Amino acid sequence: MKRSIAGVLLCLLAYAFIPVAASAQSDPDWTAPFPPFRIAGNLYYVGSKGLASYLVATPQGNILINSDLEANAPLLQASIEKLGFRFKDTKILLISHAHWDHDAGSAKIKELTGTQYMVMDADVPVVESGGKADFQYGNRTEFLYKPVKVDRVLHDGDEVKLGDAVLVAHLTPGHTKGCTTWTMKVAEAGKTYDVVIVGSPNVNPGYKLVNNSGYPQIAQDYEKMFGVLTSLPCDIFLGAHGGYFDMEEKYARLKPGAANPFVDPEGYKKFVTEKDQEFRAELAKQQHPAN
Repeated sequence: MKRSIAGVLLCLLAYAFIPVAASAQSDPDWTAPFPPFRIAGNLYYVGSKGLASYLVATPQGNILINSDLEANAPLLQASIEKLGFRFKDTKILLISHAHWDHDAGSAKIKELTGTQYMVMDADVPVVESGGKADFQYGNRTEFLYKPVKVDRVLHDGDEVKLGDAVLVAHLTPGHTKGCTTWTMKVAEAGKTYDVVIVGSPNVNPGYKLVNNSGYPQIAQDYEKMFGVLTSLPCDIFLGAHGGYFDMEEKYARLKPGAANPFVDPEGYKKFVTEKDQEFRAELAKQQHPAN
């Protein structure tokens, strides 16, 4: 009888953990294919429906931003090749931040292409530990992934250059310690546009903004991040998830001869303002919990 009860308890415990693990990586949009397309100039969308990845094409090879889940590597390859580029011409791999949904595929992409992996300094320990050094998810096996050696450690304001492309890495911490917002310029129809690819301004469920022993300066870092985002000139608004910038709706309006819907400076300002307000409301809630 004791063995039977113990077996039942073990089963119940196992089932109790299944929803947590499943919810971490079961969003169907994350692995759902989405048509690759040119955003403007030499900048292309090659991600899934829910996880945004970008290709910057140059005559000297290409830059890929965000490797997404390991399961997404074939999707990324197919999207890049559908646009007429060679997957093996991926010379540089960048990420928005060191969370599994944006960087778990990096090991596979390095293996397949030999790309140089470049990561913001504060996120390097997380990447190279396969997620174990993450302040929030490091002890959760469902959020871990294959560790990857970083080839170049980036710092705030560093430039990543390949061919005629120049990307600037802006440290926008909070969501992760090394969360990175990328900016670049693209030329389209005789005009030059400022592109902003937002890392992430989200305060995830469970994040402690007050008395966080694993990340004591988290609230100050979020404030720093919103200061940076507010200061950036932006014409073309993009981000680590398509939902940040209404990707699907804008893609549907992308027609030859029509105004480019991804040129959306007002949408960018609205997004940053709303996310700043959400952060400050959560911070106030945690600073003054209801009695």
